[in-house]
Amino acid sequence: MKSQPLISIILCTFNRKHLVERAIHSVFEQTYSNWELLIIDDGSTDGSEKILLPLVKKDKRIIYTRHANKGLALSRNIGLQLSKGKYICFLDSDDEYEPNHIVKRLSFLEENSLDGIFGGMKIVGPKEKHFVPDAMNPKKKIHISKCHSAGTLFVKRKCLVALKGFRNISFAEDFDLIARLQKKYIVKRVSFPTYIYHVDSDNRLCDLFEEKGEKGILQFRNS
Repeated sequence: MKSQPLISIILCTFNRKHLVERAIHSVFEQTYSNWELLIIDDGSTDGSEKILLPLVKKDKRIIYTRHANKGLALSRNIGLQLSKGKYICFLDSDDEYEPNHIVKRLSFLEENSLDGIFGGMKIVGPKEKHFVPDAMNPKKKIHISKCHSAGTLFVKRKCLVALKGFRNISFAEDFDLIARLQKKYIVKRVSFPTYIYHVDSDNRLCDLFEEKGEKGILQFRNS
């Protein structure tokens, strides 16, 4: 029988064939190997499958699925439904993991008897993009390191299932999920920067929100 993966990594992508391979290779470089990678193609039209399918054939730990565009929240939830690991973590298609990302977070969570952790990122890109609208007060900007980013989340699968995953809202679905997790479970912020967060990518939701608000995000999703 195929061994059960302990860690399920959910990577959703939409029209980022020029970036997604970098993200996937950062998973291959992990010092921890008992993982599965669920790639959810959210209806890409840029030929992403030509990059993704050869990688899927390369490693049996990768599961690839594609559907018509549904948005990030619902795509992540599909990944959650398909996952088999005891723990869930996420990776945005324009970001990367440090090689010790999984092993360090897994060790910290288990050693401290936590349900989940988040936070801790290395930010790459122009400093003027290091500040984004605050989920609690969109007219105010905060440093990205203070955000509740799902990319940095490492959490027990059963907790996400109990909360039915992400809610399909136009902005700050990461903040919404982590806030709900913290109300019910022991979920702490950490500071070690094992998640590499790129701020120089195109069509980032934070940029779209800052330019046109929720309308800008909806326009992008419907375009």
